[in-house]
Amino acid sequence: MRSPIGVWLAAGSAALMAGLGSGPAMAQAAYGSYVGVGGSFGSSGASGVAFTGRYRILEAPISIRAQALVGGGGVALVPTVSLDIPIDWQTEAYVGAGVTLPSGNNTPVGDRASFAVQPGIDYSVPESNTVIFGNAVIAFNGRRDGGGTAISVQGGVGFQLR
Repeated sequence: MRSPIGVWLAAGSAALMAGLGSGPAMAQAAYGSYVGVGGSFGSSGASGVAFTGRYRILEAPISIRAQALVGGGGVALVPTVSLDIPIDWQTEAYVGAGVTLPSGNNTPVGDRASFAVQPGIDYSVPESNTVIFGNAVIAFNGRRDGGGTAISVQGGVGFQLR
């Protein structure tokens, strides 16, 4: 099985070779930095509001992401760094790694600071600054009582910063 970086490099090389000699170069896909808001639903039964932000590093397929998950009697901050994988001109999948930093008895990602993985997808609505996002946060050992993995799912709408 190929690594995500290997797949990205192979796809990029194929696209570059296909584009040589066919006219002017095309811009990258139309997704970039954004801020957004949506809902958050956790495996602990806690649900709430998700505030999200993404800073796209344009020279590399990497983004810095942060979420504040408010609900269930607490707030959890989830900073991650993601590897972004373009699917088409409006859509990209990503997988991020970071931490959960909960404050309170129960948040959508548990009540204990932990290592987290964040798979997700961003869709840029054509000819607008609107982004539709969805992701999951998997917080390993995110629960104090008995340990265990806490999982939350987020979805919402963002505004691209250009």
